[in-house]
Amino acid sequence: MRQKYLYIILATILFSTMEIALKMAGAQYNPHQLNFLRFFIGGLILLPLALKNIKAKKLSLNSSDVKFFLLQGFICVVISMSCFQLAVNSGKASTVAVLFSSNPVFLILFAYFILKEEIYHHHLLTLTLSLIGIIFIMNPFQMASSKLGVILTLISAISFAFYGIISKTKKDRYGGITHTCLSFLFGSLELFILIELTHLKPIANWLNSLGLTDLVRVPIITGIHLSSLPALIYISIFVTGLGYTFYFLAIEQSSAATASLVFYLKPALAPVLALTILKEAIVPTTIIGIILLVSGSAVTFIAQKQQS
Repeated sequence: MRQKYLYIILATILFSTMEIALKMAGAQYNPHQLNFLRFFIGGLILLPLALKNIKAKKLSLNSSDVKFFLLQGFICVVISMSCFQLAVNSGKASTVAVLFSSNPVFLILFAYFILKEEIYHHHLLTLTLSLIGIIFIMNPFQMASSKLGVILTLISAISFAFYGIISKTKKDRYGGITHTCLSFLFGSLELFILIELTHLKPIANWLNSLGLTDLVRVPIITGIHLSSLPALIYISIFVTGLGYTFYFLAIEQSSAATASLVFYLKPALAPVLALTILKEAIVPTTIIGIILLVSGSAVTFIAQKQQS
């Protein structure tokens, strides 16, 4: 009983420091380099648990599985998390953390339109509270300076929700830990190929002409020094690797509904940590938005607990 709550607490703390750690490391690494390294290393950390699960389920990956994980990896790592990293670099870590935590809102909508899942009263209440909360956090009347960060975060949240919907189609076959691990590794492979393409002279010149300097000759190893290594280790091994490990262990010890408490606590904890560590001010509209988002999450959490 105590063990499951320990896993939830550890996962919550690690996930709540994600944007802060990425913000601090963003000054030391190319954003796409950092994105590749953290998911490749994180995937390797998850691999032992994934292999154990594959063995227990007696799975063998076929060509259909490979195509599935190539698609999932592309959506998660290449699209969603690339936008996420760029959002952290260009905006406030606290804003990115809270807005990204709204991805279950889009998950509900995708589930309704794509999977034809029913929307219940608690879903509508969650959607309403969350959307109003997002508007308060975006603060459209004063968002000129943070517009890019907000837009990138919403793209990241929407694409991550789409990734979640696709994963539902085969969740029973793979299980959460295997699906996450292989999505990370396949996505890292795809991102690695794209990174290597940025070193080709015609492509590098074209990207330069567009002003996309962060995409020109993206490094893999260059820039990794003793001074920048702690940030990389924390993000890759602790946040991405161990964070998800603790989360899935919490699911095993309790239930998906109980373990999801991690993502409901993050919108409240992450801004406080950003204020403490990065000295990011929390404006009144953001506080109102956080309260609304957390309230919306609480509605869903309570409903899930009652159903389970």
